[in-house]
Amino acid sequence: MKFDLIVNKVNHAVDVPKETPLLWVLRDVIGLTGTKFGCGIGQCGACTVHLNGEAVKSCMLPASALIDMRITTIEGLSADNNHPVQQAWQELDIPQCGFCQSGQIMAAASLIKTHPTPDDSIIDSQMTNICRCGTYVRIRKGIHLAAKKYQTIDT
Repeated sequence: MKFDLIVNKVNHAVDVPKETPLLWVLRDVIGLTGTKFGCGIGQCGACTVHLNGEAVKSCMLPASALIDMRITTIEGLSADNNHPVQQAWQELDIPQCGFCQSGQIMAAASLIKTHPTPDDSIIDSQMTNICRCGTYVRIRKGIHLAAKKYQTIDT
C-alpha cells in the first residue's frame, strides 16, 4: 500500500503492507533508528514516539492508519539535543545501557506537556516504560529537572 506519513515535519512516501507497524516503517523504510524494538507487544515502551504530540508505542500502530497525523521520533524532538528533557538526561547522566532511553525521553517529554510540574506520584503512574537497568530514580530526577527547565522557556 502506498501512502504518505509526516515524520519529524517531513513528508515520507512509503510503500508497505497496510498492517506494517509504524516502528518498522520508521526504522526500516525511513531509516530513523532511534526508536527501538523492545518487546513488540506495547509493554516496554522502547518504541515510544509522539503522535500529534502524545506519547504512543509505535510497535502496535499500523502505519497506514496514521496518514495526516504528526509523528515525532527522538530524532525530531530537537535538532540539536537542546530539548529540556534531553538536557536533563545529559546533565544527570541518566542512561546506563541507553537502550530504552529514547522511549523514556519521548514519554517524559509528553508527560511534562500534560503535567508541567509533576510530583513523584504522577511520574510513577505515568512513566510506564521499562528500564532493565533500573534507572528509575535517575529518570524521576531528570523529569523534575526538565520540568524546571520548561518553566524558564519563553513560549
